[in-house]
Amino acid sequence: MLAGGSAQAPLRPAAGAFEAIAPVFDARFGDWQSVAAQRRVVRRTAMELFAPRSRILEIGGGTGTDAAWLAAGGHVLTSTDPSPAMVALARAKLAPFGGRAEILAAEDIEAFSARHGESFDAVFSNFAALNCVENLAPLGPGLARLVRPGGIALLVLFGTLCPGEMLTELLRARPNSALRRRKLGAVPARLGGKDFKVVYHRETDLVRALSPHFTLERRLGVGVFVPPSAAEPWISRHRRLLRGMERLDSAFGRILALLGDHVLYVFRRVS
Repeated sequence: MLAGGSAQAPLRPAAGAFEAIAPVFDARFGDWQSVAAQRRVVRRTAMELFAPRSRILEIGGGTGTDAAWLAAGGHVLTSTDPSPAMVALARAKLAPFGGRAEILAAEDIEAFSARHGESFDAVFSNFAALNCVENLAPLGPGLARLVRPGGIALLVLFGTLCPGEMLTELLRARPNSALRRRKLGAVPARLGGKDFKVVYHRETDLVRALSPHFTLERRLGVGVFVPPSAAEPWISRHRRLLRGMERLDSAFGRILALLGDHVLYVFRRVS
């Protein structure tokens, strides 16, 4: 029960799955070198794009790993996530830097924007948080009311044609999973013993959702050669190979962007 005595609204299925795994999330994924390698690509881009002391809204921030890193670099962070347990962990990480973490589902971004107005220089979402959102349509109008003209939206979603995942799933004798990203609509997923849905949004879906408020400036493949987390823990034991894959990603990430495990999209708020 909430303090006022009313029952807390039930979590959406994806939020419930991450709520279940929140206590062990960092321990489970924190040591995976494929995740660290992909995170480095995103962070290099963020350092390039975000002006000093930017006011940043993070969507689907999870336990606050990226938010704390951005806040430590001098940015002013508001991290959001639909899982209360994830938000509690994010608050603890952000506390030393004065950042904030709030419970918010991306589906409710329009209501959030009505309360906050045009108060952010940038919006940031990493590691496919938006793939847990079936309908992206409210995203554009909501973010348009939150991000100043000229501001940045740096959004990292799952790629829809990932050879690394296809190969990994075939080697693991899971052929039914090899082509799951090519499916249209919601695809079943499971985490922490909880079932939910993932949508592998096409670039055209994202552009349509953000238009006419934002224009796409560039995209970058994250994990074109660096394998997806499905290759863990094997790839973490082969760090020399992984470093070579990172170098290939640096060389070909833009040209082969749509073959990435994730695709980093950079949008600019239209004035």
